[in-house]
Amino acid sequence: MQGLVVKNTGNNLWVRFSDGNTEMCKVKGNFRIKGIKSTNPVVVGDRVEVDSSKFVVEITDRKNYIIRRPTNLSKQIHIIAANIDIALLIVSLKKPETSLVFIDRFIASAEAFDVPVVIIFNKIDLLSNNDKKKLDSFINIYQSINYKCIKCVATENIGIDEIKQTINGKVALLSGNSGVGKSTLINAIIGESKAATSNISAYHQKGMHTTTFSEIYCVDNKTYMIDTPGIKGFGIVKIDENEVSHFFREIFAEGKNCRFPNCTHTHEPDCAVIKAVENGTIAESRYKSYLSIIDELKNNSKYRTCINSKK
Repeated sequence: MQGLVVKNTGNNLWVRFSDGNTEMCKVKGNFRIKGIKSTNPVVVGDRVEVDSSKFVVEITDRKNYIIRRPTNLSKQIHIIAANIDIALLIVSLKKPETSLVFIDRFIASAEAFDVPVVIIFNKIDLLSNNDKKKLDSFINIYQSINYKCIKCVATENIGIDEIKQTINGKVALLSGNSGVGKSTLINAIIGESKAATSNISAYHQKGMHTTTFSEIYCVDNKTYMIDTPGIKGFGIVKIDENEVSHFFREIFAEGKNCRFPNCTHTHEPDCAVIKAVENGTIAESRYKSYLSIIDELKNNSKYRTCINSKK
């Protein structure tokens, strides 16, 4: 019997079947997906085959998925969700502050797995005039490379109609740091208080983990949102360091003008990318994010080489 995984609490899965019923199912301890060593082999958004004992026995081929490497688990990956039409990256400049590096890493990973991204700048009501100028400069960076950006105040329904239009008829993933307002945004879109919300830690000005598991919410009979737990870091995986530039649109485009076809855009002479950063055509923040991913992938490669040499 085939169904859609609509909720995943780690130990248990809830699967919605074609008859409309949703039942709790299990994943066998030895269940693995070929070629993927993941902390969570079955995820929200997966279409699965379930046996009579309510055990998942097979996952149908995925259209796409987004993965990251948890900061405390260097050997495994974490699949955030599967079969996504669009990803809404929820960010905020205050309470908490989302870094540009985090934004760029998420976007690069989404690009690698063919998931379109829209950036939602939430909590703009908390911004001072100087903060608003900063926000506009950030939006200019991403809009200039054709990423849609939406200003939002989920608690006041500002930007909600535009978000609804953006996700209409799609399966939308909501992701971001803890405390940026994903659950509040879901409630504003659905019009009901279905997703749990929480306050920001006053001491650290960081988000508290309200959502502790992934779950699909139905907006209407053709539009769905996947709520996911807040994440602190976004480690890049399953990307070759020589291909990182492919997932930075402006770097990839400018790289065609480099002197060397295999230019890494880090040190080579007559590098068009470095020149573009120097003259402001490419944002310095984006280039720094690009370099940080290159460094991380190199370090991971050295780590794997070291581990393998000890075997």
